[in-house]
This record gives sequence, C-alpha cells and structure tokens, in this order.
Amino acid sequence: MGASMTMLKGTNVPVAAQAVRVELGWRAAPGTPDVDASALLLLGSGKVRSDADFVFYNQPVHASGAVRHEGKRTAAGAATDTLAVDLARVEPAVDRVVLAASADGGSFGRVGGLYVRITDAANGAELARFDSTDATVETAFILGELYRRQGAWKFRAVGQGYGTGLAGLATDFGISVDEPRQPARASQPPHPATRVAATPPPPQYSQPTLAAPMAPPVPPAPPAPPVTQPVRLTKVTLTKDAPSVSLAKQGGTSGAMRVNLNWEVRKQFKGWGSKLGRAVAHHADLDLDLCALYELTDGRKGVVQALGNAFGALHQPPYVQLDGDDRTGAVASGENLTINLDQKARIRRLLIFVTIYEGARSFADLHATVTLQPQHGAPIDFSLDECTVPSTVCALALITNTGSDLTVQREARYLVPQRGVSPQRTIDQAYGWGMNWTPGRK
Repeated sequence: MGASMTMLKGTNVPVAAQAVRVELGWRAAPGTPDVDASALLLLGSGKVRSDADFVFYNQPVHASGAVRHEGKRTAAGAATDTLAVDLARVEPAVDRVVLAASADGGSFGRVGGLYVRITDAANGAELARFDSTDATVETAFILGELYRRQGAWKFRAVGQGYGTGLAGLATDFGISVDEPRQPARASQPPHPATRVAATPPPPQYSQPTLAAPMAPPVPPAPPAPPVTQPVRLTKVTLTKDAPSVSLAKQGGTSGAMRVNLNWEVRKQFKGWGSKLGRAVAHHADLDLDLCALYELTDGRKGVVQALGNAFGALHQPPYVQLDGDDRTGAVASGENLTINLDQKARIRRLLIFVTIYEGARSFADLHATVTLQPQHGAPIDFSLDECTVPSTVCALALITNTGSDLTVQREARYLVPQRGVSPQRTIDQAYGWGMNWTPGRK
C-alpha cells in the first residue's frame, strides 16, 4: 500500500510481515489534547484473559513480549505514539490485537490529522493506513485491529468511538479499572429522641460456671484465589505550579523506573537564536546525552553518562544504568536511563540532566518531553520550556530520598557554562555535588 493511500472504514488488507510497528499520529498544536496509543489482546470471545492483556503507558510490555508500547515523538508539528507488535510471538489463543487511542484533556474533535499506520518492522514499508476524519465528542477510539484468519494476519480499519474514555473502552473488553476512591461518609449519631437507654449489666455470680463442650475442629478454608490489582489509568504531569510528586503515592515503590527523554527541533527561530542562525539547533546530527549525577547514602558520588563509557549498573552501585547512546537521533525511543527502585534506600539523591555533546551550540528552540515510568506506578511526565539562553546543559529532574520515599522534582533549568568550563562541571557547581572533573571522550 502506498504512503498516499488510506483505507475506508470497515475494509481490511493482508499483513505480510512477521513484526510490525503501529504508529498512531496526529497534528501537535496548542490546545490539542494529549493522545495515547494502547492495545488489547483478545480471545475468540472478544474479551481479554486478564488485565495483563492490556498494553498502554502504565503497562508498556505484554508478558509474552509480543506487544510493546514504545512511546511518543514530536517533530515539525506532528506527534506520534508507537506500539511494536511481533506477530510471530502472539500466543495461539489470541485472535485479535485491538489498536486504540485515548485523549487526555479533551475530545478527539479537537485532535487534527488523527491516523493509524502499520509498517513492516524489518524495512519500514507501509502496509496499511487509516485516517480518522469524523471524530466529535469521543474521548477514546478503536482505530483498527490486527486479526488472525487461517494462520495469516490482516488489518481492519475500525473507527469506533467511545465517549467514556480509555476506562470505558477497556472495561468493555473485560479490563478491571481502578476507579478513584470516594471519601467514606461519616456515620451520623442517632437522633437524641431515638436514643435507647443502656441496659444494666446482668448480675454477677461467684460460683464457677461449667465449661462448654468442645466444638469439633473446623477444617481449614481452601486457599483464596490470588487477588489482582485493577489497572490504573492515571498519569501525573508536573508543571511550574505543581513541580514535585511522591513516588510512593503514585505506586512507584519497587521494580525498575525508566527515565525517557524525547525531543523535537522547531523550525522557527527568534531572539538571540535567530542572530546565530539556523545552524544553532536545527541539526540532523544533534547528539544529546542523557546523564545522571548520583549520591548514595554511603557517601559515594559519581556520574552515569556515555562520555567515558560510564554507563552505570542496575543491580550494583550506583543502581542507575544508561540504556545506550543514540549518537544519530535515529532511535525512536530517544535516550533512556533505568533506576532500580528496589535499592531506593541506598540512593540519597539523583540529578537527571542532558547535555549537547555535538551537532549544535545550544538548546535554542529545542522542545523536549521527559517521562519517568515506574514499573508499578503511574507515569510522571513534564515538558521543558523553550530555551532562551545559549545553554548546552539542562537539569531535568531531581530525585531525593526523604527517608521513607523518593520525591521527583521538575527542574527544567537551562544553564550556561562559563568559558572553559564543561557542562558536567557547570551542573555540579549549580547543585553542589562537589566532584572533580577531567576531560573525556566517547
């Protein structure tokens, strides 16, 4: 199928690929609701087997490894959220993979250019595309589905809307959704006119009482079935007015927490950035490095970064690991760090920051989104403000151990190194880490 061709609602096409990428796209514009992609793995009955068959931002990987939520990217006014589906690994019991979208903060009537596109994961060739053009008040959509017929996979364009959001869509397919709890109503004391006088205690006797006959032993109750927690659909967005959040309150108390940085480069330049020209920030070879300064409770300090191959470690100090170094900007998932929350008691503080290694002289007109995704909690995200100074280093988030919890503080702070001072030393001085720095290269 050519890139210019789009399917009609209800039509289907064969999918001749072992693995595909599902790209949900829309136009990014002021006032547009945040849009999220999700997938449901269904049996022939049209229902999921359990809540584990729901893949979305709070549950990004299916247990089989067949479906994975890869995350968002924004560039040149276009936004995408992507799922990876390995059709060869979809379990035989699963007949359909429903591909859905949900809007956070508004309806799909305010989302322009909404589409779903299926591409071959091996070579990027477009296999199918469906453009949704009739949305109004819906807050969730089934855009399409991958389904199996006689051992072969097909894609069907669906275009079914829901006014009840992601929660309504999910429950229709058998997902248990964790609804916000309502405060319990206080019990009212009885009306004075209806109070009953207390009954006097029975008389006490001094003679011994006879022991009651022993009852036969009660057989042990059968073990209760395992209790599963409902799916949590909540997200947390940090802002200037509400810049911090407790990980414990969001359920992020254990497991691994992924820190992701994704960015876009705007085409328009203004202020001092325009004087330096488009070469300041609009570079295809822009190399941003996601890094972390750490301080452990035993006093050890250090840095996790690609420079000097200081990638860290997840299961030993510093309990922070850089997943890799994207030197070309071609990795769809951006730059990623992973933090071991099982070892949070050993972490005193972490400062997540980003530097420009090469490809530009500043963050001018570069906009980024930071997402912290705990394994067992709601995702935390925030956007970075437009850079208005000639900065090559930006503090993203400060994670601090409060004694019984970790708090995440949005920093979004652009710094300007002095002449001859490295970005790492600049960030160290700004936050009082007190480390010694020597030159290094990748």
